[in-house]
Amino acid sequence: MAKNIEPKLRKIGDYLKLEDNTIFTIPEYQRAYSWGTDHCDKLWQDIQNFVASNNKDSYFFGTIIINCQEDDTRFGLIDGQQRTTTFLLLLKALLIKINDSIKQTPNDEDSAGLLRGLKERRRKIMGILYKVESEDITDEPNKERDGEICKRLLTLESYSINERYKTDISSILNSVDYDEAKSNVIKIPYKQKDNKYTNFFRNFNYFYTVIEELPASQLNIIAKAFTDNCEVIEIKSWQVEQAITMFNSLNSDGLPLYDADIISAKLYAIAEKDGNGKEFTNLWTSLLSQISDLTKNGIANIDSILMQHMYYTRAIRGETVSDSGVVNVTTPGLRRYYTEINKDLLNSPVNLCKDMIRLAKIWKKISEYPCVQVLLKFNENAKLFLSSYLYRFDVDNVKEEGVEIIVESLLKLFTIMELVDAGYSSKYFKTFLFAEEVKLADKEISELKIKQDFENHLRYNWDNEDIKSEILEYNKHKLVYLNEYLFAKETKSTFLLGDKYDIEHIMPLSGKNLQEIRKDAEINSEEEFRAIVNKLGNKILLEEKINRSIGNQWFRTKVSTTQKSKLGYVNSIYPLATALVETYGNDVKPYWKKDDINKATEKASNRIVRFIFG
Repeated sequence: MAKNIEPKLRKIGDYLKLEDNTIFTIPEYQRAYSWGTDHCDKLWQDIQNFVASNNKDSYFFGTIIINCQEDDTRFGLIDGQQRTTTFLLLLKALLIKINDSIKQTPNDEDSAGLLRGLKERRRKIMGILYKVESEDITDEPNKERDGEICKRLLTLESYSINERYKTDISSILNSVDYDEAKSNVIKIPYKQKDNKYTNFFRNFNYFYTVIEELPASQLNIIAKAFTDNCEVIEIKSWQVEQAITMFNSLNSDGLPLYDADIISAKLYAIAEKDGNGKEFTNLWTSLLSQISDLTKNGIANIDSILMQHMYYTRAIRGETVSDSGVVNVTTPGLRRYYTEINKDLLNSPVNLCKDMIRLAKIWKKISEYPCVQVLLKFNENAKLFLSSYLYRFDVDNVKEEGVEIIVESLLKLFTIMELVDAGYSSKYFKTFLFAEEVKLADKEISELKIKQDFENHLRYNWDNEDIKSEILEYNKHKLVYLNEYLFAKETKSTFLLGDKYDIEHIMPLSGKNLQEIRKDAEINSEEEFRAIVNKLGNKILLEEKINRSIGNQWFRTKVSTTQKSKLGYVNSIYPLATALVETYGNDVKPYWKKDDINKATEKASNRIVRFIFG
């Protein structure tokens, strides 16, 4: 007889704690582990904010769908493999830090409670990761004994045909400490520094780094909160189709209320009570109309405008930086801030609405500025701090020159964040930005003073050669926009992003002529090709229409000025495409070789480093 679906709300510690004969599996058809440090940073922020809120309710991390197999001994992760894998990496990083803290915490009366808590966390996490009984775990970390335990059978095994680095999760979890894990994990050929590591180790390293900053008392609190106060809905199914139906039905009662729905209802009630209901309704309708275009372009929605207003208000009220200069980076939830912490903000619905309409209009105006178009391609949090500066102005008084100084300062910092593994929640980013936001919101502090603060921070905390090394190995997309923007400034060319554009690989990433193109480029192997094709010097911006037209053609076809039925770089308005035509367009048989890619990458790296450090 077929078993029924079993949905159950479970604490993270209970969900991950399996019986000796059971294991999580990642099925063959699942994608590879693709979460990056940005996802880990968001997860870590969520946990920290939950702990800081002192909320008595549990924190919910979504739904996990499990397909039960082989007498319920193999739990196939249908939905939740990315979260489950990341939870295990976080637990391992917590365990290593807990072991260190136990050794470093004095064994005296004052520290007895803390030491007892750390030892309880140690036993719980080791029980989860290694299916070991509490009585088999020593109070004090013992490298030899712990090493034996760490080599036990693990709780997760991947069968995904898309995962090239299946063993890395085991290498990390089987290691007794950080150094052993770093030594044992895979190093990807042709990659340098952190780029040579897989997502498994990079994410583990991210957690290890942020946890390393925690005092023992905070470590104890966060570890306990994660295992005991964070929850998932675990859906066990013995028929995959049933599980997915169940998953979809969880949201069948309609869309949840957004924070903006709750806040606008409260604002309307107060406005109606004050006799301003009609005026408020008209203003709120106008606000939503202004935001509509911003939402279509991915700039802002009503919740983000409310969030930006909250950040600005907290800055000008001194809620983020104390008189003694202590920075408070804990951010309350949007609804809680407006309806509990600072309810007085709702007492002037009309003025609040007018302020947000002004901000929305300014966003619409500055969205045409090239520097802003580039910044919007980077981390979403940049908008929070730029908006505090924008609140200085009426719409007509906003000048591109002043905005550009602030935007480029933010752009420098968020470029660094794109390149290093320390995420937004690191003190080098979030703490600095919260402190600087007070100045951004203050009309009396000049843009040049703020620019100097950013420059000092960048030079003090990062080395230009290290950053250059990261850029040389960079293989994502955000810096393509920055490089194009900086090249346009360098050559005094026009730069506008436009509506429809693509990231173009000058040497194609795929296509029917790829073998011949690689040969022309003097590339000798598949590994060498993969190591170079995504480098910054091989990417430019190109109009979508042109990119679709030329497809994966030869370089000489792309830069030719004698196109017949197809468009080419010659038709582009983007500066780097135009420069390629000027350099190669008249050659009889131009080639784009690996040396050209490396030289272009070197130039781009130097350009960006000059921009950041001067």
